[in-house]
Amino acid sequence: MVFNSLVFLVFFLVVYGLYRALPHRGQNVLLLVSSYFFYGWWDWRFLSLIFISTLVDFWAGLAIEKAEDNQRRRRIALLVSMVSNLGILGFFKYFNFFADNLVVLLQSLGVAMAPRHLNIILPVGISFYTFQTMSYTLDIYRRQMRPTRNFLDFATFVSFFPQLVAGPIERASRLLPQIQNPRIITRADMSSGTWLVAWGLFKKCVIADNLAVLVDGAFGAAAPSGAVTLVALYAFAFQIFCDFSGYSDIARGLARWMGVDLMVNFNNPYFALNPKDFWARWHISLSSWLRDYLYIPLGGSRKGRRRTYINLALTMLLGGLWHGAAWTFIAWGAFHGLLLVGYHAWVQRFSPKGTVDSGRWIWLRRIGMFHLVCVGWLFFRASSMGQAGEMWTRIFTGFAWDARAGDMLLALIVFCLPLWLVQVLQVKTGDLEAAPQLSLLPRVALYATMILMFLALGNTGGGAFIYFQF
Repeated sequence: MVFNSLVFLVFFLVVYGLYRALPHRGQNVLLLVSSYFFYGWWDWRFLSLIFISTLVDFWAGLAIEKAEDNQRRRRIALLVSMVSNLGILGFFKYFNFFADNLVVLLQSLGVAMAPRHLNIILPVGISFYTFQTMSYTLDIYRRQMRPTRNFLDFATFVSFFPQLVAGPIERASRLLPQIQNPRIITRADMSSGTWLVAWGLFKKCVIADNLAVLVDGAFGAAAPSGAVTLVALYAFAFQIFCDFSGYSDIARGLARWMGVDLMVNFNNPYFALNPKDFWARWHISLSSWLRDYLYIPLGGSRKGRRRTYINLALTMLLGGLWHGAAWTFIAWGAFHGLLLVGYHAWVQRFSPKGTVDSGRWIWLRRIGMFHLVCVGWLFFRASSMGQAGEMWTRIFTGFAWDARAGDMLLALIVFCLPLWLVQVLQVKTGDLEAAPQLSLLPRVALYATMILMFLALGNTGGGAFIYFQF
């Protein structure tokens, strides 16, 4: 069941009608039941995984608090939570990958071993809700919050269906109080929620799904030209942004209709000035999670320059692995780790006061950073490291413009023009919801353009979102 499908529309209308009619406690019961129904729509068997994760972390939170000053018991409870969550995630997501690579390693050492695969399906959204529940027990262990004693509220926090499958990865300290306390839905919530849902659907159904045709055609071709490869790489950059940020927008809009405020997950990342700025704008809920629960515990920047670089590289390597069990994702994470290390080294050497991004040529810096991000996207999108190398070679050897590349570039411009105009407005005003606040004439023009493009070009087939596979 995906947001851009008729099935979800019927599901949400039924749930929302009941939601508005029920009192607070009844709303929470409805949210839990509907969230489990929503998740079980893909495969009901995986409901047991999310329930186990919920049950273990609910117990772990209470056990950590009960132990008080008994550090040994606190650590045991936290360890049970970590082993349970990471064990389930590792088994379903990484077992075959590590088993295959272990066989290759042993064979290279002269040890004969046949590869062994488990016929298992990756549960949708498992990386997202696993990180969400883990942050709950970690925050309690750090004494940054107290556990809830209401299992219904906690289970609703874990499974809240608008953001269950692909985020944002919410912290319990932010979302759980909104589940526990009565929610008030204002006219402003309805208005902003409507814009977020409409804009998210436009980005997904009109931009991302149409760009997917261009990208899949180029990456699936036997030998695309260098020009076609380059335009396809640009197209993928905007496809994955519109696909993922579109999901986040829809999730935030649906939640806002229910009186729940989910965090901003994207803030115009292609306007970033440097690698650090990019990760403050892209998939903010994941990047901040990695910062707070991995980078800082490793020592952050507190243990010297060399250790800082190691921590940055390791954090991004694991961030790449979080996305999938493939060397392409690891290479993508390693590439971004190198960018962050290089940026930090540059700042410390030439601009220790942090003024490296002040002054003129700001747009050149943004364009340069966008192209560095596109280099990483080539690893992310390629089916293998071999394909990534082949496509990279085509861009720089024998590059020649052709008619197909021209048609693809024209399509890219047509599909993305409304996006670029809205983003320039957002950056100029510093307000991600500036578009619905425009004066009447430009607002009507924007809405009319969105509606016409949706009717003429929108994909209404309910295509899956890219990040569902993570």
